[in-house]
Amino acid sequence: MAKKSKKAKNKMPLAYKPVGFVLGWTSGTLAGMAFQKTWKVIRHEDNAPDALDRDRRWGEILLAAAIQGAIFAVVRSAVDRAGAKAIERSTGSWPVPDDGGRD
Repeated sequence: MAKKSKKAKNKMPLAYKPVGFVLGWTSGTLAGMAFQKTWKVIRHEDNAPDALDRDRRWGEILLAAAIQGAIFAVVRSAVDRAGAKAIERSTGSWPVPDDGGRD
């Protein structure tokens, strides 16, 4: 019985991959929306600067990149954690091996 349980546990990361993909896509979309709203509040502009915007200064571009990166990391972590907890509640096992997470 313990052997079967271990085998099922080893297959969980593979079964989680499609769920993880959807969660990743969702977190990227949510992070993009959150960044747009945040930038509008900070700079009162609809569009954040892009690295190739000729008329933007270095400071604006780097500030936008830093804010976008921070928001993306927080949203991705929150969505990943919520998804993993939901999988654990429904299956009884954590979706990734015990030796660490994604990275």
